[in-house]
Amino acid sequence: MRFSESLKKNSDFQKVYKQGKSYANRYLVMYMMENGTGRNRIGISVSKKVGNSIVRHRLKRLIKEAYRLQEELFQSNLDIVIIARMSAKEISYQEVKSALLHLGGLHKILK
Repeated sequence: MRFSESLKKNSDFQKVYKQGKSYANRYLVMYMMENGTGRNRIGISVSKKVGNSIVRHRLKRLIKEAYRLQEELFQSNLDIVIIARMSAKEISYQEVKSALLHLGGLHKILK
């Protein structure tokens, strides 16, 4: 069952950046705010500074998959933006997963 949708519009990203709370760890930065839609919307951002398109797309896939498999642990009604840091360039799936869960714990959005 799919609980989440994607954040696509720049205006949605900007709203989360301005009104949401953020926490960071070594690999990721997570912005979070409530949206009142009944489901989570997730956006992933990887800057060109992190690497070429292959590296950036690999990171996006890793983050998306880590979130998808841990989705039932997160509360609903949230807009979440995840930004990959430069240090995330070479990390494994397990490190992405633990970084994502760590940030969820800091935001207190894990069930």
